[in-house]
Amino acid sequence: MQLSSQPIPPGFRTVTVSLTVSNAAEAIEFYKKALGAEEIMRMAGPDGRIGHAELKIGDSIVFLNDEMPGGVGCPKSPQALGGTSGSVYLYVEDVDKSFEQAVHAGGKSNMPVMDMFWGDRFGGFVDPFGHSWGLATHTRDLSPEEIEEGARAFWAQMAEMAQKRSA
Repeated sequence: MQLSSQPIPPGFRTVTVSLTVSNAAEAIEFYKKALGAEEIMRMAGPDGRIGHAELKIGDSIVFLNDEMPGGVGCPKSPQALGGTSGSVYLYVEDVDKSFEQAVHAGGKSNMPVMDMFWGDRFGGFVDPFGHSWGLATHTRDLSPEEIEEGARAFWAQMAEMAQKRSA
C-alpha cells in the first residue's frame, strides 16, 4: 500500500455531498436521466442494498447510499423523515434546459426558474427520493450593495404577497 501524497483525492472538492435514499439503484438511474450524472462506482451489500456509490455530476462527486435501518451511523432518507432539512445547489450551463430535463425525468418543481436578486437564474425541484435540488446558472455579476438592494425588494414583495393571501 502506497501512502497518498494528496489530502484530497483527485476529482474531489473539499466538500462532498452524501445522500441517503430508500432505493439507491433507482436513484442512480434518476440522477443519470435528470442531471446527466455519471456513475463512477457502487458497492452493494449481500442483500443488494447499496452501501456506497459515487456519481459525478458536473465537476463534482456525490456519494449515495441506501438507508441501512439499524446500521451504525447511517442517516435516514427524506422519505423516512417526512422531509429534508437541506438542499443541493447545482450550477449548470443552461438552467432552463436542465430544469426541464429534471422535471421530465420525474422531479417535482417547487420553484419555477426565474432571475434572482443575487445574480443567478434559479429554479428548484424535489427528486422522487425526497431530496431538494436548486439548479442555477450565474447570469449577472453584482456588487454586495446591488445584492442587498435586490434582497430588500424581494423580501418586500414576499411580505406583500403574504399579506394578500391572509386578507
